[in-house]
Amino acid sequence: MFPNNFYWGASSSAFQIEGAWNEDGKGLTVADYNSFKKSNKQADTKVASDFYHRYKEDIQLMKELGLKMYRFSISWARIFPEGDGKVNEKGIDFYNDVIDELIANNIEPFITLYHFDLPFSLVEKYNGWTSYKTTEAFVNYAETCYKAFGDRVKKWQINNEQNLMVRVNERMNIYDAQGEEAERLRVIMDHQMFLAYAKSSKLCKQLVEGGSVGPSISATVTYPATNKPEDVMSAIWNNRLKTDYCIDTHVNGAYPNYYLEYLKETNRMPNISEEDVVSLSESVVDFITVNYYRTLTSRHLPVDANHFKGEKIEGFNIVDYNMYGYWEILKNENLKESEYGAQIDPSGLRIALNDYWNKYKKPLIITENGLGTVDNLVDDKVHDGYRIDYIKSHLLAIEDAIRDGVDVFGYNVWSIIDILSSHQGFKKRYGLVYIDRTDFDEKDLRRIPKDSYYWYQDVIKSNGQNL
Repeated sequence: MFPNNFYWGASSSAFQIEGAWNEDGKGLTVADYNSFKKSNKQADTKVASDFYHRYKEDIQLMKELGLKMYRFSISWARIFPEGDGKVNEKGIDFYNDVIDELIANNIEPFITLYHFDLPFSLVEKYNGWTSYKTTEAFVNYAETCYKAFGDRVKKWQINNEQNLMVRVNERMNIYDAQGEEAERLRVIMDHQMFLAYAKSSKLCKQLVEGGSVGPSISATVTYPATNKPEDVMSAIWNNRLKTDYCIDTHVNGAYPNYYLEYLKETNRMPNISEEDVVSLSESVVDFITVNYYRTLTSRHLPVDANHFKGEKIEGFNIVDYNMYGYWEILKNENLKESEYGAQIDPSGLRIALNDYWNKYKKPLIITENGLGTVDNLVDDKVHDGYRIDYIKSHLLAIEDAIRDGVDVFGYNVWSIIDILSSHQGFKKRYGLVYIDRTDFDEKDLRRIPKDSYYWYQDVIKSNGQNL
């Protein structure tokens, strides 16, 4: 049931896989800075999975796997060590080598320009995304990449999970602000990222012959805890304010009215100029990329004498926060969960794909989906049947969505090899290939295909017939 030209792929991100954090002119990033603060607790970005030095070996593993696509990110600070200013030609050379190696092995490169790793120099100079100067720097960086790589790379993802990234203080370099000050900063930064997307997506169509471009969203599917109307509405609001507003803005080229009303009511409205309105209206979306891991369940959380409407408090975690006047996140007792608390729900992926297709009529591709858990290496083997079960169930959900009439043109498992987890280092593993290292012992960084690697190889070979 999968189309003959379906892209069977895998994904990664620069700071989680490359290592070589300061080699060949690369600058410090926010992701580096945050990882170094945790160096006494887990691995950091200095070596990660050492893709920078072992990319040929890793791409050979991709070829043997049968990948049709590899979705990876470019480190902005490897191209512009200061975020703006002078280009680092050695950074251009590295990504040219990676792209050429992929193409030589019949794997299509799919590039993400920004995956949580803002050059730290832009934090020091402009306070990051609070400034339009960072937006200008990003557009210049995007233009540089289109010109350097656009002759061979035709599919571009501007940013990874803007709607999730903006919720995490350390990813947005919000280190000191608290409460409403932090919330207003968050909205300002979000606005600048919307402008960066719109301007860069327009530029892609101008500079990349045959190029296509789209945003990445972290999918939010929320079930109401009961059929009470206020609980049903809480689920709608959780979807709206964590994901839908982002896709609506990208696709429609303007903020949706429900989002503007929310910003006004909570006194979080950013300054939006007439020029900004025009820029947003010129946003280009050829496809939507979907990262999917879990669903949520909510009930209405009323305000009271001690809390105001729009006040946020931590829920299951900082990403799945609760908000007074809107929702409270609950555990869904009908679902199993991963070792790290993500509730496993393949049906939610079918729901998300149908929802996004019916609303936007844009082709969809899954750019992240996978299981992060502890893997055990025994006699040079990893028997990860639990990962196979996870991926299989989600691929069957995609197949159902395709039967429903949804245009899904690819699936990229997260991730191709074990990578550095932002919060669990190398304890939490996602890869189809085991990296023989721990958080504090790099060992030999040997690559060892897991059972899931060979299973996915067979799936690809059969174009999904052997699920």
